[in-house]
Order: sequence, then structure tokens, then C-alpha cells
Amino acid sequence: MAKVLRLKQEDMVELFNGKGGLVEGCIQSIDKTSVDFIAQEDQKVILPRGIQWQVFAAFGTLKGGRADWLIEKCTELGASSVTPLLTERSSIISENRVDRLERVSFATAKQCQRLQQMVLNPPIKFVTLLDHVCLHISLNLVATAEATPLLNAVNSSAKESSGLLIVGPEGADFTKKEVEMMLEAGGTAVGLGPHRLRVETATIALLATLVMWSDSEEMI
Repeated sequence: MAKVLRLKQEDMVELFNGKGGLVEGCIQSIDKTSVDFIAQEDQKVILPRGIQWQVFAAFGTLKGGRADWLIEKCTELGASSVTPLLTERSSIISENRVDRLERVSFATAKQCQRLQQMVLNPPIKFVTLLDHVCLHISLNLVATAEATPLLNAVNSSAKESSGLLIVGPEGADFTKKEVEMMLEAGGTAVGLGPHRLRVETATIALLATLVMWSDSEEMI
């Protein structure tokens, strides 16, 4: 507020707690290291809107800032959670890296004024993912090559309140056995076009399309 937004005394601001809590008030005093804030009303609680998408993506081997970008965009697009997925072809992600990604998500939530902070879960193994798919009775979408186009699949589905989005490792994708196991557990294979996509591209394309689809469903 002090260094970037250059706010000053008596400017109106909103504070949030990452769990839907929102308080409006004004700045009483401000300097380079601190801000004194006076609340002008009681806290409001804003409930999440739309379908709550849970993302499972095998992005542990991404280099550079590509994992940061994936987490940043999932936060902006409203994913309720992201879980790093450890598959036969993607089985590495360090605890230090998860800590960094949590900081990226928190900073992004502030930047995009998201009231409910996205949850970044610890990495899980593929067998644990199957348990999630079995227990989740609504949409369980698995991005895989040469499958039914995404929009065809969701347009034939009933409106759901939540869903799982599952994306495999870059280049290698899921093994044939892994895909078969997810479909047997209750997943639906969906395609994202004719080209082979990077894992972060596939994740964001899948999530962005479904956010627009669910928004359009709400307006009907």
C-alpha cells in the first residue's frame, strides 16, 4: 500500500483474510514500514461462486518459472486447489519448491483481489489420485491426446457444483495403463485440440475453458 499503490491517509481500502472475510475501512496513518487501519464496518463473509475446480497436474519437472506461471494463472482463474501429481513419468517435486509456490499463490490472490485463497496441496502419488476420482461423483476430467473434444464432453454433462481437472506430465503424458485406471475409476477423457501441449498450457487451457463454460451455464 505504501510503496506500490502510494496510498495516503484517509484513503479507503479493503482487507481480506483469504477465507472470504472482507473488511472495509480507511487508512489512519501510513509510512514506509507500517499502516494503521480503521475498520468502518463489521467483517462480511463472501462465499465462493461457481463450480469449484480442483486441479491435479504433473508439473514437478517444470524448469525455470513455468511452475510459478501455472500456479499464478490457476489462482487468477479461480481454481479452488492445485495438487502436484506424481505419476510414473513425473515423480519429482521438492518441499522447498512447494513453499515457493504457496508464496506465489498468495501474492497473486492479493494482486487479482481474490477473497478465497487457492489451496496448494502437498504432492500426491497416482494411486491416491484414483481414490479422489472414485470418491468424487461429479465431473472428473482427464486431459489426454485423441479424446473427445472438451466442449463436447461438458456440454453433454449435467451442471455440477465441483469438478476435478487432471493433467499428465509434459511430453510423455500419462501411460496407457494410468489412463485406463482413471477412466475405470470414473474419469472422463477430454481432448484439447490437435497439438501436443506443455503441461502448464494444457492446465490453463482446460481451466479457462471450464470457467467460461460454468459462467455461461449460470447465466442461462
